[in-house]
Amino acid sequence: MKNIIIVILLLTIAKTNVFGQNKLEKEPKVGLVLSGGGAKGLAHIGALKVIDSLGIRVDYIAGTSMGAIVGSLYASGYSGKQLDSIFKDVDFNKILSDEIPRAAKTFYERENNEKYALILPFNNFKVKLPSALSRGQNTFNLLSKLTLHVNNINDFSKLPIPFFCIATNIETGQPVILDQGNLAQSVKASGAFPSLFEPVIIDKQLLIDGGVTNNYPIDELRAKGMDVIIGVDVQDGLANRSDLSSAPAILFQINNFRTINDMKIKKPKTDIYIKPDITKFNVVSFGDGAKIIKNGEIAAKLKGSELSELAKKQRKKRAKFIEPKTQDSLQINQVFFKGLDNYTISYVLGKLKLKPFEKVSYKKFISGANNLVGTNNFDSFTYKLIPSTNNGVEGYDLHTEIKETDKTTFLKFGLHYDGLYKSALLGNFTKKQLLFKSDALSLDLIAGDNVRYNFEYYIDKGFYWSVGVSSRYNEFDKDIAASSFLSPGLFSASGLNKLDIKVTDITNRVFVQTQYKNDLTLTLGAEQKHLKISTETVLPNTSENATIFDNSDYLSAFGNLRFDSFDNKYYPNEGFYFNTDFNLYLFSSDYNTNFSQFSIISGTLGYAYSFTPKFSASIINEAGAKINGKDILYLDFALGGYANNFINNYKPFFGYDFLSIAGDSYIKGTINLDYEIIKKHHISLAANFANVEDDLFSSEDIEWFSLPDYSGYALGYGVETFLGPIEAKYTFSPETKESYWFFNLGFWF
Repeated sequence: MKNIIIVILLLTIAKTNVFGQNKLEKEPKVGLVLSGGGAKGLAHIGALKVIDSLGIRVDYIAGTSMGAIVGSLYASGYSGKQLDSIFKDVDFNKILSDEIPRAAKTFYERENNEKYALILPFNNFKVKLPSALSRGQNTFNLLSKLTLHVNNINDFSKLPIPFFCIATNIETGQPVILDQGNLAQSVKASGAFPSLFEPVIIDKQLLIDGGVTNNYPIDELRAKGMDVIIGVDVQDGLANRSDLSSAPAILFQINNFRTINDMKIKKPKTDIYIKPDITKFNVVSFGDGAKIIKNGEIAAKLKGSELSELAKKQRKKRAKFIEPKTQDSLQINQVFFKGLDNYTISYVLGKLKLKPFEKVSYKKFISGANNLVGTNNFDSFTYKLIPSTNNGVEGYDLHTEIKETDKTTFLKFGLHYDGLYKSALLGNFTKKQLLFKSDALSLDLIAGDNVRYNFEYYIDKGFYWSVGVSSRYNEFDKDIAASSFLSPGLFSASGLNKLDIKVTDITNRVFVQTQYKNDLTLTLGAEQKHLKISTETVLPNTSENATIFDNSDYLSAFGNLRFDSFDNKYYPNEGFYFNTDFNLYLFSSDYNTNFSQFSIISGTLGYAYSFTPKFSASIINEAGAKINGKDILYLDFALGGYANNFINNYKPFFGYDFLSIAGDSYIKGTINLDYEIIKKHHISLAANFANVEDDLFSSEDIEWFSLPDYSGYALGYGVETFLGPIEAKYTFSPETKESYWFFNLGFWF
């Protein structure tokens, strides 16, 4: 009996040892938690490179803010090394500012951005400030492209590595776990830093940066059944007195009180705690990305022995990393819309530049998304590209979710000075959705030395012909060359070199317009123009009313074809420009009793090219002619001065004062060299040449290929500001031996 008891005891001990040994040999589940920290979060990439080099398999990832961005991409199948390469190519300035390329904007939005210095929503007689600097569209576009290969996965636990991220419900102040839905949108919400990025709506929740409530979600990760948790913490410590010299620094310090207190509890819960040295960096130090990533590697290597021991306990290794593919094109099959109310599908497709069942370049697709957001008619535009097959052709169905803006009324302001119109203050009232979906009414009132207004009402029909009406009042008073407005006989008799001329122009238009992509528009319509040109200068041998040169109403049919792919209106580095106008004048009230039907055609062709990122050149060629109507002098071409929005047929020309050279036809060429000495500061050198005379293109005496009769040169300095360009140009003409200074402040209008 004694021997039996001993055997039972021995078997029990042996069984216990075997069970304990099996328990010790149980393969641990490894979780990875990545904290938020803005640019400092790039250190996560360095830590991941070390984790990959040791062969550690991560079973679950949790992240907040920048930790969510890096973590989601790692969970999607990228390696740390691949992420290093990806983020080296990211232009964070464009990401943070949500800068939309000019080519992606409609002509309407280009004019908004190149005319008004300040745009404010105005509803219920109250001015509303924007909720953030950026809508985060560029961030969303980038994340969508990088996660395209997992776009059909709605449950984030089904990703190559299960994943979730943390956002904050701004209405309740509670953290929200995002573990399903649109991956790019969820990560964008987790990183929606207050005041920098607009809040994101997901499942009717208004979400901002998860770092506000839970910047290190280790408890939520442990609840997923993780045995060992690796944590990478890139949060700030408390700043000292010398660093608390600004309001933002104090606000960051206040926010850090909570996160630092949280980490006193959460740090001991972390099995392998990695703390990169990020003391020299801040949340926007993206320019120091390489150094930050390197510091992440250094910190992870300091934990090398612990990480190596963990790797030894893992028998099953991570699956192969994905092979990144450049997605050059997309076959778009069906397109689905959610959230449209005041705008039609054709309008949205027109702005997206998409038609179902067509193949587009990925660049064009992103351009279309930016274009739609650039209309400012939508607060957000999110999408998913779900793999689909149509007639045996593999492609994607585009599922979009659009939030239309409730901001339909705006106040806009601008400030300007130049040598012709002098000082001017611009105030604009814009109302969208006034009578129809996708319509807009705009009224500019310009006060200053010369009062002006611009009115336009436009119904945008997307792919179809759009309809509009416009009215413009323009006036200026300027001493100009007497030869430009006096007949040769009267000019000789007067003995005057200069005349004080006042020009008043009221132009009303009704038109239809169609747009191809964003760069090409065709406009056709009818125009009524009232033109009055007068002087208070006393002229010899003339009656009292001879001081009025013209006071007529003109009725014409017009057409305009415009193509513009310049990347910058004022300082182009690349692109083409083409603009041609045609007017057939059919009727006049005929103040001078000499009217006969005539037409005017003019065109401009430009090309810009960059030799280096800072040095570029542009070549602009122009020509124009009046056909018939020899006695109608006051719609002739007149060259001289520097301006960007001359009315009628007045054209700029360096080396001569405003409206110094006149004729019924002209040809002109301009070469401009621009060097950006420091960011947004430009030095330019320009030369222009022209022939201007009556009947320049007549078949009897074609002299427009001859050497130019007029030439001028300009040396300028310009600065790009939020008000628009501030410029000073010194110009000189060798023919007259005279020089002129031209100054410009602000956007032209």
